[in-house]
Amino acid sequence: METESEKYMENYLKATAAIDSDNRSIIETAENLIRGCSTDAEKAVKLFYFVRDSVRYNLFMISVFKEDFVASRVLKWGKGYCVQKAVLLTALGRASGIPSRLVFAKIRNHRVPAHIVQQLKGNIFPRHGYNQFFLNGKWVSAAATFDKGLCEKNGLPTVEFDGRTDAILPERDLKGRPYIEYIEKFPSKDGLPFDWIYAKISKIVGTDKRPWLKRTDGMLK
Repeated sequence: METESEKYMENYLKATAAIDSDNRSIIETAENLIRGCSTDAEKAVKLFYFVRDSVRYNLFMISVFKEDFVASRVLKWGKGYCVQKAVLLTALGRASGIPSRLVFAKIRNHRVPAHIVQQLKGNIFPRHGYNQFFLNGKWVSAAATFDKGLCEKNGLPTVEFDGRTDAILPERDLKGRPYIEYIEKFPSKDGLPFDWIYAKISKIVGTDKRPWLKRTDGMLK
């Protein structure tokens, strides 16, 4: 007989409106990435590095509209901010048969450029998103937030993932200076808690913010 925990684990394999792991583009991308892998850990590593580096981090992709968080849309754009990238990685994980979920934290980024601090009125990000895979009997965190190119350009350490240990944003940069401070961690989610995100983010970026798809949009002028 199926246990309650087994039933609940199924929630981490199901498609949702945002985590559309049943979308053809998500399925095909996952299949191509994990081809030749023999374990879920190997699959998760392949998915992680794809989202980390092939989907470029762009803070200005922040949106207060639910449809802009859909995994297949983020995949098509090829860029996103932390929550969008986490949603995509979760969708790819589920499409690969790996139980996957979203996690969130309130963080302080000590290396945020001054002009971003001015625009956002601080260096605290109240709804930083990343994800977790269920691998070898435990949940393993994976923050595919900042791509390698961005990190190298700004002299920041990249997050590396081996499929066994947690891979979250580092406390220190390459020179030993404070980098990411985890202020508060929130309970995991099997779906995108959009209203919870909106309540905080809309106060920072406004109630009409859409992704800026080109450099001539918004504050990037």
